Amino acid sequence: MKPIDLRSDTVTRPTPAMREAMARAEVGDDVYGEDPEVNRLQAAAARRVGKDAALFVPSGTMANQIAIRVHTHHGDLVLASEGAHLVRYESGAAAGISGVQVKTVGAGGLFDADDVRNAITPPDHHNPPTSLVAVENTHNAAGGRIFPLAAIREIAAVARERGLRLHLDGARIFNAEVATGIPAREWAEPFDTVSFCFSKGLGAPVGSILCGDADTIDRAHRMRKMLGGGMRQAGILAAAASHALEHHVSRLREDHASARRLAAGLRALGAGIAGEPETNIVVFRVADAARWAAAARAVGVLVNAIAHDRVRAVTHQDVTADDVEEALARLRGLVT
Repeated sequence: MKPIDLRSDTVTRPTPAMREAMARAEVGDDVYGEDPEVNRLQAAAARRVGKDAALFVPSGTMANQIAIRVHTHHGDLVLASEGAHLVRYESGAAAGISGVQVKTVGAGGLFDADDVRNAITPPDHHNPPTSLVAVENTHNAAGGRIFPLAAIREIAAVARERGLRLHLDGARIFNAEVATGIPAREWAEPFDTVSFCFSKGLGAPVGSILCGDADTIDRAHRMRKMLGGGMRQAGILAAAASHALEHHVSRLREDHASARRLAAGLRALGAGIAGEPETNIVVFRVADAARWAAAARAVGVLVNAIAHDRVRAVTHQDVTADDVEEALARLRGLVT
């Protein structure tokens, strides 16, 4: 029985065309800035989100943590959303690497300008200086939720007024682009830095990128070196990322359609699903998520329990429409 892997869109494998691009990659030593594929990727990624420069890094976690490091000082306060990736899934790196506290604001992955105003600490010696606001779009833990652009612009206005920096964790920013028709550069425009991931919905095997102004990215280079993220003949990986950026963005709408079908089928089977998925992530409630996920695995459907009563399923390029129907058939009887 073929497993149907819905744990994450990180489980995808390179397509034959992507493997061919990797095999043909022209390479050099990227630590010396001499890898042509990496340089081309960085330039293309920066253009795509309307920034001056970019830095290719091994992971989204590294991109986020470099951004925090270049925007803050030890003892600062960072504002982020409830369940933000940089809080929940990055192993305490903000505190461990940058020495900052992170305060979560809002609910369900979203917050607004008033939340930011209310969370900024008073400028006295009793409080950590608030220095950075981080937005995650789309929001992983909130089920691929799209952060409204109007809210982002209002948050940015408050941040500018108070002298705060802004970082966009745009790991799945192209899911937001495809779902809304709003270009990635428009989502990224209010932010000082934006990161996005090649190894999630875009289907590359490795890599994320951090984009911003030239000075910020120059400082980010040093942080990448400090964190051990300097790569040598990285053009093999950059070629896969470039292929993904050029060929795999528009097909994300297929993943969104699959997520809607999966959600509808799970709802019909009795799962607790509120609303329709906005992108490619389906979060649903069951009585015992760990037990349910184990039972699903036993019938060849792989999902993740993300809370005691919540399960996450993610559609991606390696899951076809037929796979979704087969998954629902296997899960019949599990959801009550």
